[in-house]
Amino acid sequence: MNINQLIKIVEDKLKKKLQIEYLKIEDKSFLHKNHKTNEKGKFHLKLTIQSKELRKILKINAMRIIYKILDEELKKYIHSIQILIN
Repeated sequence: MNINQLIKIVEDKLKKKLQIEYLKIEDKSFLHKNHKTNEKGKFHLKLTIQSKELRKILKINAMRIIYKILDEELKKYIHSIQILIN
């Protein structure tokens, strides 16, 4: 899987399961390029999400929802994820 495919999958899954007003997904894989634990085919993503739905709940619960939605991608293709909820 390449980064563009992963971004599309992540975007589609989040938009299908959540009410999102704005979503930005950035590839930050270069931040892990020289790390010992960096694996080929695994990426670092930064998600910026604007969602009234997620803002209504505790941040930890919002994170759990996102992690559950992206469970398969986190296991197979995401080395690191940064999530900002506005």
